[in-house]
Amino acid sequence: MSLNTKLRSSIGAKTVMAVSGILLMLFVLGHMLGNLQVFLGAEQLNAYAGKLQGLGPLLWVIRLVLLGILGAHVLAAVKVWRDTAKARPIPYSHPGNVQTTLAARSMLLTGALVALFLVWHLLHFTVVTSAALEAIKHPAGAEGHAALDVYGMVIAGFSNGGVSLLYIVAQILLGVHLSHGASSLFQTLGLRGTGMQASKTDLFAKGFAGLIVVGNCSIPIAVLLFGLGEGHLFGLLHG
Repeated sequence: MSLNTKLRSSIGAKTVMAVSGILLMLFVLGHMLGNLQVFLGAEQLNAYAGKLQGLGPLLWVIRLVLLGILGAHVLAAVKVWRDTAKARPIPYSHPGNVQTTLAARSMLLTGALVALFLVWHLLHFTVVTSAALEAIKHPAGAEGHAALDVYGMVIAGFSNGGVSLLYIVAQILLGVHLSHGASSLFQTLGLRGTGMQASKTDLFAKGFAGLIVVGNCSIPIAVLLFGLGEGHLFGLLHG
């Protein structure tokens, strides 16, 4: 069986989905850790963002690679879903008796909703919020160009209650997706094991999902409820 044939099979699609899933999990973790630097103040977060921008063309290469990984993950997921549907064209007569979870049954839905949110999130922060911030710093007729202010973009973006609520809901959906997806990818790659090892793997998946949800949601909550933007984390704790 050729490599192309293997990749087109259900097993190949599951493997692609698992490997791309691991890479996306690493990205989500790294992205969260980068964003959490907002608690250390504007200088720290903007310096971090400046280093990323300083990568120049390499940054676009990284973005394109990530886009390719995401595309492969989505296409593989659709392939697996379609193959599963073809294998069982008639639904279970008693679906309530099937041992599955809400997270497992809603994987395609939560994945699609998170993908849609990602598009909106990028447009909101890179187009709407940055443009509004630029207008405040440099009104019509003013000269000069504002320095990179990712910190200001984050604070301005999450100062809107509706935006923050949508972000929090999206993170919960991402957590639901990760809680089952992380466990499934280990099973696909033969790393989940059985018995106690399987329980530990499932616990890791839920713990990782919870970490991402709590970490990401802490930012809009801190902006709305604790006035983040007037000082950094240590200032809030001791102010």
